[in-house]
Amino acid sequence: MTIHIITIDGPSGSGKGTLAAKIAAHYHFNLLDSGALYRLLGLSLFQHGLLDRIDANLDQCVEYATHLDIEFKTTEAATLIFLEGVDVTNTIRTEQVGEYASKVATVPALRKALFARQRAFIQAPGLVADGRDMATSIFPEAQAKIYLTASAESRAERRVKQLQGMGLDAKISDILSNIQARDKRDMERTVAPLKPADDAYVIDSSTIGINEVFQLMVDYINSRIK
Repeated sequence: MTIHIITIDGPSGSGKGTLAAKIAAHYHFNLLDSGALYRLLGLSLFQHGLLDRIDANLDQCVEYATHLDIEFKTTEAATLIFLEGVDVTNTIRTEQVGEYASKVATVPALRKALFARQRAFIQAPGLVADGRDMATSIFPEAQAKIYLTASAESRAERRVKQLQGMGLDAKISDILSNIQARDKRDMERTVAPLKPADDAYVIDSSTIGINEVFQLMVDYINSRIK
């Protein structure tokens, strides 16, 4: 039995998380939010005082990554995420924790530690994997590979609306600066840099809405998954 894999990669704020969830629901596939894993690891290392001392405590950090105490609880309304028994669903979506995740993602040993955990999400009937290097590093065998991007300015505007919707204060100038810095770090890292796979379908969502992007994705996926 073939287990279909769909990857959706792209920079922060491109809308890939929302669309990955919609695609997974549409096809009744499992969903991997790889960004959540990196955010959880970054938050864990910060809470244990290791985030700024990763190089000096690499073995200990790898141990945390390998045995990260996390739990995903799905309800009808949402998916709740717990770290060491504490609900961090909203916490891991903050800009600060996004910065933690970006730092963690530059460390090859930590990426390697999370590799097997991500591969374990391959289960019938299929998987939609959302992240930065799903097609290029984690699931190169995926039948459908999508790279979703958008201008930094449009992504900053969306991110501000998202944070405000969560009841958090957000300044677009700060968000734009963070996005640009994260893009640079993700694209220039030596291991699994952010880039489209050679055979990826690239969609720029800067000027088109979520419903149109969703339909483009479905049309492409249907052409790739028989």
